[in-house]
This record gives sequence, structure tokens and C-alpha cells, in this order.
Amino acid sequence: MSDTPPDLLLGLIGDNIMASRAPDLHRLAGRLSGLEVQYDRLIPARMELDFDGVFAHCVEAGYRGINITYPYKERAAAKVTIEDPLVAAIGAVNTVVFGSDGPKGFNTDYSGFVAAYRSEMGDQTAPGAVCMVGAGGVGKAVAFGLIALGVEDIRIVERDLDKAEALAVALSAVQPSLRTLVADHPGQAVTGAQGLINCTPVGMVGYQGTPLPKPHMADAAWAFDAVYTPIDTQFLEDAAEVGLTTLSGYELFFHQGVDAWLLFSGQAVDQRALRTALETEPSD
Repeated sequence: MSDTPPDLLLGLIGDNIMASRAPDLHRLAGRLSGLEVQYDRLIPARMELDFDGVFAHCVEAGYRGINITYPYKERAAAKVTIEDPLVAAIGAVNTVVFGSDGPKGFNTDYSGFVAAYRSEMGDQTAPGAVCMVGAGGVGKAVAFGLIALGVEDIRIVERDLDKAEALAVALSAVQPSLRTLVADHPGQAVTGAQGLINCTPVGMVGYQGTPLPKPHMADAAWAFDAVYTPIDTQFLEDAAEVGLTTLSGYELFFHQGVDAWLLFSGQAVDQRALRTALETEPSD
């Protein structure tokens, strides 16, 4: 990096992000857009700060924007202005843009999931009944994305039942006809579900395993894993082995990143060129 300040100073706040390709995506998007981008991994423990301290550092250091990942998306929502009522209802943000009028929060997990689903399943394929494991920041965004895709039945599996109940209430407020079920284990929640979704960190590098045993998958039609490091999680491998159509978290990563880049830079990026660059150029 030269002594000349970058055109855009960006970053990612999260706990387990050394394998994240977000820096690659935004630096490559910058190159394709003619902008020099510095994109930092901001790990609170390594910086010897809590989340609030890292967020304050970003303000003071002049960051244009930051992405937020596990486990800070809900905490971030309390520190920003959210202008979109839908994002306010989600209660979690993964993208923050700093401006003269203060930090503003967005949720490109929501828009990214919708785009990823449609790219794989088509515009006319409704999700059917869905069993979703995890009701944290990404789970909330994906659940609201399912409403946009026409879901009529969501089963939320979450150890924190209060969190799951709060999400069910928020979803029903947006779509009163929605059928919801809350459970602290898969059990009957998977019965009759066409879609299976993992919105927990289980399966991520450092959190090996799967949140849903393979025997629970056999009667479904499709599966999505929000985890993308690694791309081939045990959850998706198990789903493929029993014949489900699978949708990788990489697609969510890509589409949410494209949407975040537009918010950060004000420029649309050539998605085909960006995808090719990500697939062919080495990670940092």
C-alpha cells in the first residue's frame, strides 16, 4: 500500500473472519471500478477492543463504510440510523456507511439472499415450507427474504426460544397470513419442509459440524447454507447426497457484497467480471 490514501477505506468487523473473502471482493470491485480500496479485517479481540470500541475506531479513522458479520449484526443495528422500515423490522445490519449525517445501516444479506435464491431456483419458484436453523442476524435477514420470495410457512429452530419467538412475531407483523413454528430442536419442524436453511455458524471454518443430521433431510427439495467458508459444508454435502438442490452461501456472499459495494462506492460493478476475478485470482 502506498503512502497515498486510498479512494475508499473499508473494513469488516467480526470474530472469525480470517478466511473471509470480503477484502478480495471489495478490492477487486474497486479495481474494476477504477478505485483504490483498502479493506481491513477488524477483529475486536485482536484489537483489544469491544465492538463499540472498534466501531468508534472506524468513525475516528475515516472509514467510508464497514461490513458487519457474526456475532455483531444486531449490536450494529443499535448504533446507526436505519431509514428502510424493512431493515428496521429485521433488526440487524451487515453494512454501515459513514457520512456527514452519521452512520447509516443497511442489510444486504436480505437483498443478497433474494438474488441468490432467484439465480439458482428461478423467479417463479416459491420456497414452499421452510425449516430454518438459527435466528440471529443472518437468520433474520434470510427469513424476511423468504417473505419476499413468497414463503407461507416458516419453522424456526433456535436454542434461544425468546429470540425465535421475537422473529416469528416480527415476520407475522409484515405478513399476517404467515404460518410460523418455533422449536429448540429440529424434531417435527422439518416434517413437510421443502426448504432447509442453516443460518448458524456451524460448519464454518472453526465451527465444524452440521446443525441438521442427514436423516432429517431426505424429504426436502432444496437446502441453503449461509456459511461460505468453506463453500462445501457438511450441511450441503449431506443435502446433496440425499438428492436436494443445494444453494451455497458463496452466492449470498457474492450478491450481498455487490449490493454493499454499490452503497459504499455509488458505482455498480460488472458482476460477471467480478465473479471471474474472485474465482481466478488468489486470495489475500
